[in-house]
Amino acid sequence: MKLCLLLNVIDPKIGGVMIMGDRGTGKSTTVRSLVDLLPEIRVVFGDPYNSDPEDPESMGIEVREKVVNGEELTITMTKINMVDLPLGATEDRVCGTIDIEKALTEGVKAFEPGLLAKANRGILYVDEVNLLDDHLVDVLLDSAASGWNTVEREGISISHPARFILIGSGNPEEGELRPQLLDRFGMHAQVGTVRDAELRVKIVEERARFDKNPKEFRDSYKAEQEKLQQQIASARSSLSSVQIDQDLKVKISKVCAELNVDGLRGDIVTNRAAKALAALKGRDIVIAEDIATVIPNCLRHRLRKDPLESIDSGLLVIEKFYEVFG
Repeated sequence: MKLCLLLNVIDPKIGGVMIMGDRGTGKSTTVRSLVDLLPEIRVVFGDPYNSDPEDPESMGIEVREKVVNGEELTITMTKINMVDLPLGATEDRVCGTIDIEKALTEGVKAFEPGLLAKANRGILYVDEVNLLDDHLVDVLLDSAASGWNTVEREGISISHPARFILIGSGNPEEGELRPQLLDRFGMHAQVGTVRDAELRVKIVEERARFDKNPKEFRDSYKAEQEKLQQQIASARSSLSSVQIDQDLKVKISKVCAELNVDGLRGDIVTNRAAKALAALKGRDIVIAEDIATVIPNCLRHRLRKDPLESIDSGLLVIEKFYEVFG
């Protein structure tokens, strides 16, 4: 679970993580703790969409017009945003809404950006994603697929960039996830309850220590955390130079083909995740071990469901991996 989250921070194009597991296994805690590890990015000052001053693809319309007119942009550094999508959110709060007050007082069509605008170039986290209303799922699917959110209301049409890392968590007992949404998640992590008594005691003690004095608890992990932050920052900068061998690419696609994975998303995500892992480990070449680590999480949720199959789909992927890679 932690690895999937880190890889997505290193390469946001992996396409997010779906975390499924028992209740009380620290899914939400882990995702929310990711905020402290997020690196800083360059944004245009005062822009509601966190526009990238270099990349026209993730610029808001106004910023793009400024660039075309040759105006000077004020650039500032800011931490990557993490936006929570509550289950009870209304559609206009998610997509954005027309500012009626401004329309009445000033007679202009003004747009009030929603959560998708806030999440551009950041992370959108949906807790209990399998309980999310169907119409919100459709909205998410639409902007996750295109990277843009379009609002059509009251005779006004507004588009803005909405490229985000989609992170969802949920408990499989509470309901299945719609297959088309499941396919949108790049990786899928399965979390189980710890069965080892000693480890459970350690978790309980750590929790008690945190409750007693949160600041002291944080300070005790400060050095490790800073080291990890630096590791992520260097991995992000060296990602573009990581190479993957042609032979390994062919083997990855062979695994996907033999497992009857629909579409090519599985191949693409596995290649990206393996590169991100190599960058995290400070190498510039992908080895088979990297692929072995990430391939179950990239393909587990893409296999066709067989109701008679008793074996976990992650194990099926690993078996096929060893068969192909020898």
